[in-house]
Amino acid sequence: MPIALLALTLSAFAIGTTEFVIVGLVPTIANDLGVTLPSAGLLVSLYALGVAIGAPVLTALTGRWNRKTVLLSVMALFVLGNLLAWQAPSYSSLIVARILTGLAHGVFFSIGSTIATSLVSKDKEASAIAIMFTGLTVALVTGVPLGTFIGQHLGWRTTFLVVSVLGLLALIGSALLVPKDLKQPAPAKLSSQLKVLTQPRLLLVYAMTAVGYGGTFVAFTYLAPILEQVSGFQSSAVGLIMLVYGVSVAVGNIWGGRLADRMGPIKALHIIFTALALVLLAFTFTAQSPVGAVLTVLLWGAFAFGNVPGLQVYVVQLAEKYTPHAVDVASGLNIAAFNVGIALGSIIGGTVIDSLNLMDTPWIGALIVVLALLLTRLSGFLDRRGEAQAL
Repeated sequence: MPIALLALTLSAFAIGTTEFVIVGLVPTIANDLGVTLPSAGLLVSLYALGVAIGAPVLTALTGRWNRKTVLLSVMALFVLGNLLAWQAPSYSSLIVARILTGLAHGVFFSIGSTIATSLVSKDKEASAIAIMFTGLTVALVTGVPLGTFIGQHLGWRTTFLVVSVLGLLALIGSALLVPKDLKQPAPAKLSSQLKVLTQPRLLLVYAMTAVGYGGTFVAFTYLAPILEQVSGFQSSAVGLIMLVYGVSVAVGNIWGGRLADRMGPIKALHIIFTALALVLLAFTFTAQSPVGAVLTVLLWGAFAFGNVPGLQVYVVQLAEKYTPHAVDVASGLNIAAFNVGIALGSIIGGTVIDSLNLMDTPWIGALIVVLALLLTRLSGFLDRRGEAQAL
């Protein structure tokens, strides 16, 4: 594998860290900037909206640019956004910083797979993509808990400074190692993306993705204050619990992929969404106990991200059937749907805290996941009906 892949993997690591590290720092940021927990949680939502907009819109607008130029521009924007977060004098400037970084995130993962495959021969393309996405997985296992630990002990601003240094190293590595003459794919036009969005079956899957993933973030956005205020952990322990969560996510992602391969995506998603709803409901009660909270978070991580492979595979399967000329666009829009779910989940969580109570977020998140389960059953029914009509 070419060493240029290392630069892409480091970029993915830095980007993955900055996306999720905010969850462990929500109470710290709220206290420091003098804002409410829901306002601090909004930083998760706005970042995700930046990703959702950046992935389809900016990727289409830069479709004719040289791939290396886009990569370097995106990483420069990422570094700038994190430096702005480091020096943010106010809550509003931190919002701008998060949106900028989210835009960079969206474009990077839209073009990253294409660049990774351009660096290797045809028979190594899947491995190249897997290596790049390893950066994202490692970020969840190590980057997020380390970033949370740094933020708890040296201040949340230091976390963003460290991430910007990682981004700068990735930018320099990409400038030196990634070749200029990368394969230039046909630009993804906004019109082709809009055409995908007129296909009802794909819209149903995007709804499954947004609702199923979003249900988790109703409570996950506020995991740190729950652990501190309800479970009784010191803020310094939150980083270690995020490590437990990250390891569980990595295992759950692999397990979810194997389950979808063995049973098919619909049956796998039935199991995962059912288990996720039960775990979120259980957390409403187990959060009162430190041991119960950690054990539930361990299970939660496995099921929260175990749905990702099944949802992504299912979108590709339906796109091959209904929009065969825009499979990549359909897949990319599902990434946007994940982030729409994160944004909506975080906003709903903040509204719940304002209107009800911090510990109402898990069971309301569970209800939203049940809605995703019902949408999954509907999609499975439509699949079976279509197969019966084809006979």
